[in-house]
Amino acid sequence: MHLEEKTLKSETIYEGLIFNITHDTVLLENDTTTFRDVLWHNGGVCVIPVTDNNEIYLVKQFRYPFSTALREVPAGKLEKGESHEICGRRELLEETGFTCDEFIYLGEMLPTPAYNSEITHIYLAKGLKFSKQCLDEGEFLDVEKIPLSEAVELVMNGTIRDAKTQIAILKAEYILAKD
Repeated sequence: MHLEEKTLKSETIYEGLIFNITHDTVLLENDTTTFRDVLWHNGGVCVIPVTDNNEIYLVKQFRYPFSTALREVPAGKLEKGESHEICGRRELLEETGFTCDEFIYLGEMLPTPAYNSEITHIYLAKGLKFSKQCLDEGEFLDVEKIPLSEAVELVMNGTIRDAKTQIAILKAEYILAKD
């Protein structure tokens, strides 16, 4: 049982629209018990839309916990049982108005694995075609286009703070440099 923990008891302490939280009693490898609070989330998808000129589209939206607007790649949460590819294409269209010819899977990230079950899937969208932006009710954001090289610099100097966005930008830069 090295580097494993066994759940002895799990109690749901919060059920919400986006996530649930459990308070669990676990057995450690040294036969002692401790507690784990876990935020259970269906996961999400983020998409980095890249133009033929190596520019990317970011969205800027208010993030309540930080009381500020952040620059992010388009993203959204998975509905229960939904394919992450379908979710990513939907979010790309909703938030930016774009569809794409190529939708390349760049992998997944675990945003905060110590207490959160969320998995975020990352896609690169190429061959962009504008259709029509269709934001969810109560969703407000601005769309901006910047060179990918500038976005990398904004990640490296700390201006872009969102983790999924940082990873998507750096992965896209790496993948596109190989093309």
